[in-house]
Amino acid sequence: METHVIGLYGPTLDAGQGRKRWERWRPTVSLLQQPDLQVTRLDLLVTSAYTSHAQRLTEDMQQVSPGTAIHVHELEMEDPWDFEGVFAALHSFATDYDYRDEIHYLVHITTGTHVAQICLFLLTEARYFPAQLIQTSPTRNGRRDPCGSYQIIDLDLSRYDAIATRFGKETEAHRSHLKSGIATRNAHFNHMIDEIELVAMRSQAPILLMGPTGAGKSQLAKRLYELKRSKHQLKGEFVEVNCSTLRGEGAMSALFGHTRGAFTGALSDRPGLLRLADRGLLFLDEIGELGLDEQAMLLRALEDGRFLPLGSDRETESRFQLIAGTNRDLWHCVAQGAFREDLLARINTWSFELPALRDRLEDLEPNLQYELAKHAQSHGVNVRFNSEAYRDFLKFALSAEASWTGNFRDLNAAVQRMATLAPSGRITQDVVAGEILRLKRNWRAPEPDPPLLLNYLSEEEIEAIDRFDRIQLTEVIQVCQKSRTLSEAGRHLFQASRLKKKNPNDADRLRKYLQRFGLSPSQFDLGHAVNDL
Repeated sequence: METHVIGLYGPTLDAGQGRKRWERWRPTVSLLQQPDLQVTRLDLLVTSAYTSHAQRLTEDMQQVSPGTAIHVHELEMEDPWDFEGVFAALHSFATDYDYRDEIHYLVHITTGTHVAQICLFLLTEARYFPAQLIQTSPTRNGRRDPCGSYQIIDLDLSRYDAIATRFGKETEAHRSHLKSGIATRNAHFNHMIDEIELVAMRSQAPILLMGPTGAGKSQLAKRLYELKRSKHQLKGEFVEVNCSTLRGEGAMSALFGHTRGAFTGALSDRPGLLRLADRGLLFLDEIGELGLDEQAMLLRALEDGRFLPLGSDRETESRFQLIAGTNRDLWHCVAQGAFREDLLARINTWSFELPALRDRLEDLEPNLQYELAKHAQSHGVNVRFNSEAYRDFLKFALSAEASWTGNFRDLNAAVQRMATLAPSGRITQDVVAGEILRLKRNWRAPEPDPPLLLNYLSEEEIEAIDRFDRIQLTEVIQVCQKSRTLSEAGRHLFQASRLKKKNPNDADRLRKYLQRFGLSPSQFDLGHAVNDL
């Protein structure tokens, strides 16, 4: 197989005059002096400024290796340190070159500016040059050997087990960090963390974390900051604020700062949280609680990196990455006019919904162990369950009785209480039994009888109806109240099933349903339709 080499003329290392030039190492000449490397053709890329200088090098190479066909190509590069210009010239050459399948191609990256070497590497790695890289170097044993040596660099990283393993371990460490070192088992959650890790490393765009209170949005945001800071992607601080605590004029001042005298009580300048987050990460939890004015200023700050502090006529600059958290349906808030559509579009480049604890119960046990370890670290006391107590708690925690309405905050509080009450550092069955009663009491909510039913039924009649039927009957009554006729209400209520009937009689079906509970259509001012179809 023939071997063709593509390389740059090095005006410093490749140049030389007089007999002494043969006594020193010249990178491109050394390619043709290797006894085990037979180069059939060498394509020498030369900038127009050095075309005449390269003529001597070409003559020397022909003398060293008469069997090598040498082709000189002139490249137009005004500035060899201009990345865009150098890349464009080399890219043009690479795409125009006539490659053949039976040829083994090598790209020589020893000569040229560092910019040119980087461009050659990128073009080869992207397969614009279907080649391997070759690097020549002088002899390092103290002998003056003009031939030097060479090394072929294979860019197929999958062949380098050590490199692949290292990257694999590093990626796994990133994921583990985002999960606080918890060996989570929920496949959906683990896949989401993998995606978040990828996004965090590759993007500076805002990230929207959705999910119920206590699902771990704040902790994940802090972990993302730590990961990006460790990779030198952020230089500033982590600034966290719960937007539900910001109200009125104080919200503007807290977020965007103010000048002295901007309002009563403003005795000095205040930079504001956005300014403090410059070159860092700003986590706005419960962003749906922000007022519309604050939303407008935040949008400007995200798009332009500039905003106007309260009472100031000079804008302030701040460049930060935003992570927003919410337990609200922001799209519903937009529809109600409570949240700006343009701001939602800006922060929704990347959105992830963190599942509630009850939706990933397989992760409860590893999180339980994590909470115990965290308690031990913070209190200096290693608390453990008795085996029977551990079994009892897990049985309850994974059962339908455990609603975990506060999600991981409930689990954290439960562990803190049990660890505190544990005699001699051992959580017993009695401690677990007491905690189960406490959790049930905390989660217990009175079953409110729908006020709507009280308009038509007595408390005794409502009590005699199953909760399932109460909910359904309430919905039926609400439809009846909004309808003009019994048939119209029936068409809304039986919209799907009526299509399967040849002669639907919606009014009759609805009348019979209401009669089950002693109700009459006349109680809802419903007339009768002549035709149900």
